[in-house]
Amino acid sequence: MSLSHALMTSLLEKSSSGYDLARRFDKSIGFFWHATHQQIYRELARMEAAGWITSEAAPDGGKTRKRIYKVLPDGQTELARWVKEPTPPPDLRDELMVRLRADAVVGPLGLEDEIARRMAHHQVKLQAYRAIEQRDFPADKALSREAQIQHLILKTGIMYEASWLNWSKEALAVLRVKAVADPTP
Repeated sequence: MSLSHALMTSLLEKSSSGYDLARRFDKSIGFFWHATHQQIYRELARMEAAGWITSEAAPDGGKTRKRIYKVLPDGQTELARWVKEPTPPPDLRDELMVRLRADAVVGPLGLEDEIARRMAHHQVKLQAYRAIEQRDFPADKALSREAQIQHLILKTGIMYEASWLNWSKEALAVLRVKAVADPTP
């Protein structure tokens, strides 16, 4: 995925200034596709040069350089083309897994603190996602198709964080057991 496609998706939801787009991005798409504000501004300039988006001075911009961006038909065409491309499944590439393998081979290396630290991180994110779910997707309210899709995306984050918490509890239980002699001959 490229940042340009994520930004066009966000701009199609609501035309906005670069600053407002970056703030909205942090609170939505940014949960699963990270970009700095500098990267967003650079990409907006590139997308405008490509003819995918346009910008105009914001009515409330005053003497600032604030601009409002919106997606052009060529940008919508590019987004539709990109959406149809097959996506490779993400590879798990986590240094902690290699460290656990080292622990298995060498013996206890004290990874409990690192796993506990990660658990705390995943717990915070899970709480944030559940708060968003309660606020934006109440169980007693019928949701539009758009809202149902957004809820599905949020549920993926909830399941991911909950899975990491469950795995971390299991990993801590295993690591806290004193090493015993290998029963295989």
